[in-house]
Amino acid sequence: MKDILFSPIQIGTLEIPNRFVRSATNDYMADNDGCITRRQIELYRHLAEGGIGLIISGFLYVHPTGKASPGQTGIYSDDHIPGLRSLTDTVHKAGSIIAAQIVHGGRQARPRICGGEAIAPSAVEDTRTKVQPREMSRGEVESVIQWFVDASVRAQKAGFDAVQLHAAHGYLLSQFISPHTNRRDDDWGGTAEKRSRIIFEILRKIREAAVQDFPVFIKLNVKDFLPGGLDIHESLPLAVSLDKAGIDAIEISGGMVEAEGTPMAQTDILSPEREAYFRMFAEQIKPVIRCPLILVGGIRSVKVMEQLIQEGTADIVSMCRPFIREPDLVLQLQKGKDKGDCISCNKCFNPRGIRCPHVEK
Repeated sequence: MKDILFSPIQIGTLEIPNRFVRSATNDYMADNDGCITRRQIELYRHLAEGGIGLIISGFLYVHPTGKASPGQTGIYSDDHIPGLRSLTDTVHKAGSIIAAQIVHGGRQARPRICGGEAIAPSAVEDTRTKVQPREMSRGEVESVIQWFVDASVRAQKAGFDAVQLHAAHGYLLSQFISPHTNRRDDDWGGTAEKRSRIIFEILRKIREAAVQDFPVFIKLNVKDFLPGGLDIHESLPLAVSLDKAGIDAIEISGGMVEAEGTPMAQTDILSPEREAYFRMFAEQIKPVIRCPLILVGGIRSVKVMEQLIQEGTADIVSMCRPFIREPDLVLQLQKGKDKGDCISCNKCFNPRGIRCPHVEK
């Protein structure tokens, strides 16, 4: 039954050759201005040569105020386009497809990194970093929408096959949809519909600005894992509304950086029972949407991957940490390997550049 993992699937106008997605992560490899480096080109070349059907780039910040960590890649200026074009050309030459994840850090963008004060829907302190953001004005909300639209146009000019809006993990769009971080009482907050309005405005304006049929995906928090945060009773109808609005694919995830434990990247995924830890949310969302559902979260073994797709829990499996350790994992699975080697220690998230410490260089 492994053939189901290597069957193609349509996402918007794109035909993805198999059911594997490399989920986005910051690679900590861009230069100080957010420009692509040779290290990144090589990283993505190895991923593309490894047989991954769809690669989603790491954190591309849409404005300097949205840079959240050192080494992140920018897409806020046309000056970034040549480097990004080199990246997409490399991926395409190796036979893969690549989407640009566009994002703003919001209150998770530390002032010393983003060059100014952090902005957010509401002035709610980040309890982990102690950053106190400034509440955005209505005009600034409109500016953010345009930053995302402009970034999508640059992504298309740079040769990306699609864009993914990052509305998860406590970054700015995630902050808007969460009742924990959005306590506004204007057109951009209050009800669940008003909190999510910014996403629908961005989607609508990208459709107007981009060349016809440019696919738009979203990475969506289904649960913040914080008291008073977003939960499935609001994220499920949001997913339905996004589907009706024409989003091309939804990747579901969960957790904010300040949440207790590691809900986004759980450790010690050493048995099939620990895998796919957002499965219960996919089981609720998948039956009520038409667009493909991409599931991330501790997926490691062929047995679990096949089960997720055969049972209709997800259309595509998404992984990140396993591909840091084994960029050619898809080819290995195709040859008969039954599980990735990743032990989910999280030591790969290295500010000097992501790498697995268990693999000799």
